[in-house]
Amino acid sequence: MERVCLHDRSQIEKFLREHTFLNLYALGDLDKFFWNYTTWYALAREEQIKQLVLLYAKSDLPVLLGLSAEVEELKELLQLLMPLLPKRFYAHFSGDAVKVLAKHYQFQSHGEHYKMALTDRSRLNIDTSQAIALSVENTAELEQLYNLSYPGNWFEPQMLKTGCYYGIRRGDTLVSVAGVHIYSKDYKVAALGNITTHPQWRGQGLGTIVCAKLSQVLLETVEHIGINVKADNPSAIACYKKLGFTSIATYTEYLLESK
Repeated sequence: MERVCLHDRSQIEKFLREHTFLNLYALGDLDKFFWNYTTWYALAREEQIKQLVLLYAKSDLPVLLGLSAEVEELKELLQLLMPLLPKRFYAHFSGDAVKVLAKHYQFQSHGEHYKMALTDRSRLNIDTSQAIALSVENTAELEQLYNLSYPGNWFEPQMLKTGCYYGIRRGDTLVSVAGVHIYSKDYKVAALGNITTHPQWRGQGLGTIVCAKLSQVLLETVEHIGINVKADNPSAIACYKKLGFTSIATYTEYLLESK
């Protein structure tokens, strides 16, 4: 098999749709909002795609998405990609695929994660009247909340332009928020992200409310909603299960640097 670089959105989408929820982030990155930051590599046999990875390079730290039920084929593609990979990048990998890169990269695990998919929409039928829409005007207070309650969180302010951020206030203070990492009306997919509640207001179900409100609104324009969550975060997992999300895959996140 050979390594190829793909540029045809429809060809890429056809392959990704074989496992829509597993590839939710990649499908969202086909959107014009993200497309210019993407490079798509495939393992192909006689022009038929057998495996696919995405390199997303919006920030100084590129992200490589290597998710697959066929880990051995993923390893083969990563081996072929070795000369093209950045010296330093973040990665999402299925199984033990990272071992293929161990000869040339040092890697630090950032933990096992679950991919969860919204499979029971009926559970979203809760009172969400407390949740309010947020916009770019709320950037400063969102950053303040993340710095306090979710340090190290990846927050891209431009995502506020999607209109897919909701929060709850106590007085004038923003104390809980849910947003998106991926949103595409064209591809009808979304991935929740940037979810946190101020430590002083935890345990009151505020995170459940903002996630429910956001999901309700998203379902007006998308068909598939997912979320990534660390496997050692039982409270968050319980919240998402309560709202109708189901775990559909396990993967690990890594930081890799060339030796």
